[in-house]
Amino acid sequence: MASNRDITTLLDIMRRLRDPKSGCPWDLEQTFATIAPYTIEEAYEVAAAIEDEDWPALKEELGDFLFQVVFHARMAEERGLFDFGDVVAAIADKMIRRHPHVFGDLAGIDTAEAKTRAWEEHKKRERGQKPGKAGLLDDIPRALPALLRALKLQRRAATVGFDWDSAPKVVEKIAEEAHEIAEAQHAGAPPAKLEEELGDLLFAVANLARHLKIDPEAALQSANIKFTRRFKFIEKELTARGRSPSEASLDEMEALWQTAKRAER
Repeated sequence: MASNRDITTLLDIMRRLRDPKSGCPWDLEQTFATIAPYTIEEAYEVAAAIEDEDWPALKEELGDFLFQVVFHARMAEERGLFDFGDVVAAIADKMIRRHPHVFGDLAGIDTAEAKTRAWEEHKKRERGQKPGKAGLLDDIPRALPALLRALKLQRRAATVGFDWDSAPKVVEKIAEEAHEIAEAQHAGAPPAKLEEELGDLLFAVANLARHLKIDPEAALQSANIKFTRRFKFIEKELTARGRSPSEASLDEMEALWQTAKRAER
């Protein structure tokens, strides 16, 4: 029997879990659609372990993520679409194709910036070879988280010059979008209209992050952590006074928030 370190062991485990006669009932009833949310969740678990610098957890989460790949590949094999070996071959071929300066004889790509340009050129040629994917934005997955998809759409459009000249121009656009929300609200616009205007504002904020070379997801995560830390301070202080947040006034909680803020400076 292959070692547990051998990928064939994991593939065999998946095969047995999906065996129609002796497999696991839960695994047998799964489909691509039902497993997809777990795949996304596991990717976030990997990112969380990296953010926490929890390396034992990262090992485990990478294993969970790998199992998702094996699961999808097994379901595809059952339908005669492709198998795990095809998945490995596809990514290996792609990496070799997109790194001609490493695996080929292409010279002149000796900086990260030049590598990024070459990578995008390869992707552009590959997009042109895919049937039904003629548009510049066609192959950006709709299932991506909205913030990430906004960045990818903006970056792709920027490759053909459809972009703002500078970050200050984007700041002006953000102010414009915020004003439009205020106007729509004042006019009693329906929820659908307010949602549209808010989406425009968020899209513009993502664009600003791109121009400033800041990861908006990381920035928002930092803001979430900061908010959690300061709110916990409010809870702790109120508990010491024999109170809970629901029993405190907004002014009292705001004063404690400012205290927490000053303590961090």
